Amino acid sequence: MKNAFFTISGFSDEISPVLDTQLEALDRIGVDFIEIRRADGINIADIPTDTAVEMASRIRAAGKKISSLGSPIGKIAIDGDIEGHFAKFRHCLELAEVFEAKYIRMFSFYPAADGDIVSRRDDVMRLWERFLKEAEGTGVTLLHENEKGIYGDIPERCLDLARTLGVDLIFDPANFIQCGADTLEGFKLLRPYIKYMHIKDALAESGRVVPSGMGNGHLPEIIAGLAEDGFNGYLSLEPHLGNFEGFSELEPDSPFASLPPSGERSYAIAADALKKILLKGGYSFK
Repeated sequence: MKNAFFTISGFSDEISPVLDTQLEALDRIGVDFIEIRRADGINIADIPTDTAVEMASRIRAAGKKISSLGSPIGKIAIDGDIEGHFAKFRHCLELAEVFEAKYIRMFSFYPAADGDIVSRRDDVMRLWERFLKEAEGTGVTLLHENEKGIYGDIPERCLDLARTLGVDLIFDPANFIQCGADTLEGFKLLRPYIKYMHIKDALAESGRVVPSGMGNGHLPEIIAGLAEDGFNGYLSLEPHLGNFEGFSELEPDSPFASLPPSGERSYAIAADALKKILLKGGYSFK
């Protein structure tokens, strides 16, 4: 194992839509970084700059930092309002500076209503080349996330994006499972291009999201592979658990098992499951 170091972050809007509530809960859970997606009920791409400045001040005062903007950029139909979408993208670049975020999470477009996205592969690449060109000189790295239904939904097409564009990747195991892909095979294929990871496991049979290590995502093996490669980056919690049924039976000794159903409970369960994997592997993390 090389000098790997894992930093835990996550989508704290799954705790609450209210930013101050998110910050207070993160203190109790023991997580210091946020992948900011919604704050005070506003999507990151729609937060006015002056509001973002005030939010960033609150985040810093709470001792938290931003790992990435969890933007919705690229999550529209390929024949949608592209120029309006690029205006949102440029705003996200401005907000990345405000929030001192060095990454922006992005996607690779849904198909038009009357077609499939694979046939629009060249259009996807052309639009991404524009994104990358506009980000030049900003100090912000654009990261592509695999997501069901977009061009980069399966490992092979994520590899196409990485090789064609030189873009770095977010690896989301649950999203791959929900597309019918094998996460270990996907990891082998994409390993050199993975810069960031979303921590979300799922059951292959149903696609249901479960805590890390309880599904078919092979998270312990993938994290071990990242450690072997000397990974020094973020593992970002995206619980998507809701009221996870069966947790009390699976983890009866967990301090979170008795908490009432809530966003904080789901987030705490997700964080605890990840930390157990990291501790068992003997990895350095915070």
